[in-house]
Amino acid sequence: MMDIADLIQQYRSLKIDEIIDHEKFNLISIVHHSTSIEGSTLTEVETQVLLNEGLTPKGKPIQDSLMVTDHFKALKFTLQEAKRKRPVTAEFIQEINAHVVHSTGAVYNTVFGTIDARTGAFRKGNVSAGASYFPNYEKVESMTIALASKVKEKMNKEITINEQLNLSFDAHFNLVSIHPFYDGNGRTSRLLMNYIQHFYELPLAIVFSESKAEYIQALIDTRAQSNLEIFRSFMRDEYSKLLQSEIRKIEEINKPKKGSGFNLMF
Repeated sequence: MMDIADLIQQYRSLKIDEIIDHEKFNLISIVHHSTSIEGSTLTEVETQVLLNEGLTPKGKPIQDSLMVTDHFKALKFTLQEAKRKRPVTAEFIQEINAHVVHSTGAVYNTVFGTIDARTGAFRKGNVSAGASYFPNYEKVESMTIALASKVKEKMNKEITINEQLNLSFDAHFNLVSIHPFYDGNGRTSRLLMNYIQHFYELPLAIVFSESKAEYIQALIDTRAQSNLEIFRSFMRDEYSKLLQSEIRKIEEINKPKKGSGFNLMF
């Protein structure tokens, strides 16, 4: 299998980003897969129509459309901040989350008072997801600050492409494992990953919705074995699959087909 660094070089050599609307189509694909993992029922075509034309699909929950539009705005915000080379801080991560749950976040009444999740507030209660239990709420703020500090420290050093990718995957894993928010933890963690990739001008990774079961299992196994290489390996496979697919698409566009080619059908 071709090394990821070589795949990235081949991807860049095709000048994919110069193709009209490719960037937006790529962003729409990221939004579709990330929200589908979290339960959105919109198809990729419905996501595209919603984001391009503002038309919500018939018969689908409005919450799903709101999740999609919020995620698209959050993604654009995250990439804009990456271009500005904004340092990673806990406050920045909270801002990403606030965009992610802008229209769908709830207000929680707790012993600490009223917590509006739409502000990117840290959770004030303990949570679990399936068989996974996340850190005590009293630790999430300090853990998120420590994570942001570690990411910032590593991004201030000269690192290789493979190290850049591992940093993005590690940040993704660690943030979703802290689970610092009431909602949108997975989406926010994947956006932090994309932020680091865009900071380094790398192609943006996607966790494909059809890989959801393997994704969750990789998270569980990584935590159980305290072995980041498990999650890195899963993400490298997803990333390679994405790059190879994109390269094939562009090569097909640029390569004349043998035979009769396109035929009018009337």
